[in-house]
Amino acid sequence: MNVSSGLERPATTDLALYARNVAIRARAASRQLALATGAQKGDWLRRTAQLLRERKDEILKANEDDCSNGRQAGLSPAMIDRLKLTESRLEAIAQALHEVASLSEPVGEIIDSNVRPNGLLVTRVRVPLGVVFFIYESRPNVTVDAASLCVKSGNAVILRGGKEAIRSNQALASLMSDALAATGLPRDAVQLVETTDREAVGQFLRLQEYIDLAIPRGGRSLIERVSAEATMPVLKHFDGICHVYVDRSANLEMAERILINSKCQRPGVCNAAESLLVHRDVAAAFLPKAAASLQKNGVELRCCERSRALIPSSRAATDDDFRTEYLDLILSVKVVDSLADAIHHIDAYGSHHTDTIVTNDLTAAETFVAQVDSAAVLVNASTRFNDGNQFGLGAEIGISTDKFHARGPCGLKELTSYKYVVHGNGQVRT
Repeated sequence: MNVSSGLERPATTDLALYARNVAIRARAASRQLALATGAQKGDWLRRTAQLLRERKDEILKANEDDCSNGRQAGLSPAMIDRLKLTESRLEAIAQALHEVASLSEPVGEIIDSNVRPNGLLVTRVRVPLGVVFFIYESRPNVTVDAASLCVKSGNAVILRGGKEAIRSNQALASLMSDALAATGLPRDAVQLVETTDREAVGQFLRLQEYIDLAIPRGGRSLIERVSAEATMPVLKHFDGICHVYVDRSANLEMAERILINSKCQRPGVCNAAESLLVHRDVAAAFLPKAAASLQKNGVELRCCERSRALIPSSRAATDDDFRTEYLDLILSVKVVDSLADAIHHIDAYGSHHTDTIVTNDLTAAETFVAQVDSAAVLVNASTRFNDGNQFGLGAEIGISTDKFHARGPCGLKELTSYKYVVHGNGQVRT
C-alpha cells in the first residue's frame, strides 16, 4: 500500500478541483449503491472485518507512525490514547462490523401504504440520503464505524479525519476500498480525503449539488465552522451540557448511583453529566454524602451559595460554570426550590442533549419529560444511556440535538430519507 504523508498544501484552485472530483465520484457511487442488495452490503462488512484481521500488522505500523508523530507534536497522553490502535481494539472494530452486518436492512423498507379510492397504491419507502461528508477528529476507529453505517444505509461517504490520524486512516480506507471491489460494490462508495489541509473542508462544504449531508464529529470549533460554511444540511450537536435533577421524592441511594455513573464512568464524552440540580427539600440529606462519593472519584465541585454551605470543600460556581461542558471530572451544583425551577434552569443553561430526573413522583416525572426539550430525557436512569447501541440502534454515527431531520442517537434509519412510490393502472386526475 502506498501511504503518503498527506501533509502537502496544494493551491486553493487545486483543492477545489480535487474536492469536486471526489464528490462527483461519490455521487456516481451512491447511484450504484442504490441498487446494491442487503446481501452485498453484508458481504462487504464481513470482508472488511476479515481484512482488518489479515492486515493488522500493516494497520498497526501506520498507527504507530501517527502516534510517534503525535508525541513529537506534543499531543497529550489522553489524545495519544484516543489515537492508538492495538490488536484488541482492531478486533473490537471487526466485531462491530459484524454487528452492523446483522442489523435489519433499512433501504427499501415500506414505512406505510394505502390504497386510494381511485385504486392508486401509495407507498412511502425508505431510501438512502445519497452522499455523506463526515468530518471527525482523532480516533481512527471512527473511520470504519462511519463507513460501515453509511454503506449499510446505501450512502456513499467522504471521510475527512484529523491530520494526527492520517496514516491510520489511509490504511483503513485502503482495505475498505479493496473489500468493496471484492464484493462487487463501487470503490468510490468510501473515499478518504487525502490532504490534511483545512481549506479542503471548506471546498467540500460548498458542494451541495453533490453532497447531501455533512456530519461533523469533534470539538465545538469544528462544529461551528461546519455549521457556518456548509451549503448542505448538517447533522450535529454543539455541546453536551447534561443535567441530573434529584427531585424531592427521589430515592437518594438510587440518585447517588445514577449521579456517580453519569459523571464518572466516562467524563470525557458528550452524554456525561456536567451539572447537578437538587431540590431544596432533600439537599441537606443528599448533598454531603453525594459530594463525598464524587470527591472520592476525583470530581471537583463548583457550587451555588446554598449547595456550598452543605459542601464546604467545594469551589464557588460562576454563571459560566453552569454553561460549560467540562468533559472532565468537574461538576456544577445548584439547589433549586422546585421542579419548575429545575426545568427553567435546564432550559436556560442546557444544550438540549441529555437530561435525567430521579424521582418517585409519577406526576413530576411526566412534567419533566413533557417540558424538558432535549434529544433524550430519562427518568431514574443515567445520562450515559443516550447512545445508539444502548438504545437498540446497533450503532450510531453521532448524536443530534437538532429537530430536523434526525434527533438523538443517529443510526441506520437516520441516514435515510423516504420517497413516495405510487402504482396505478392508467388513472388520470380529473
